[in-house]
Amino acid sequence: MLLDLRDIIERPGGRVPFSFELDGQALCCGSVTGFAEPPRAEGAVRNCAGVLLLEGRLHADMLCRCDRCGVAFSRVYDEAVSAVLAETDDNPDAYLLEDDCADLSEIFRTVFILSMDSKFLCREDCKGLCPTCGKNLNDGPCACTRSCDPRMAVLEQLLDK
Repeated sequence: MLLDLRDIIERPGGRVPFSFELDGQALCCGSVTGFAEPPRAEGAVRNCAGVLLLEGRLHADMLCRCDRCGVAFSRVYDEAVSAVLAETDDNPDAYLLEDDCADLSEIFRTVFILSMDSKFLCREDCKGLCPTCGKNLNDGPCACTRSCDPRMAVLEQLLDK
């Protein structure tokens, strides 16, 4: 979504509100497999003494897959978003305007992806899968016998005594 900011670029104190749905397919990354409903962004861009500041919120009901056990689960993403917008690339932290417009879809997509966890777990104490039989250990222990690492066999003999 392109937001036209021509009316406030030269007017300190000016404000342009926005509210829109993002493309869920563009936000699917890593363990995020989809969304229960389209992600929603809302907020405003305001001119604070000549600096364009975007302030808003991004809300998404994510459908995820656990990185340890592979179980599908849902998680709510609701984060505040703040960004500086600029007409020139003098500030490396600012998002550039194109023809006095801000590409809000790209800004919110970037913020969403950069704020994602590196690992998604269905629960904090997820035990994962048995490496031998593949049983989900969150459902209970499996029937596999644990074999000792051959590098530790000498130490295991000490424990037997």
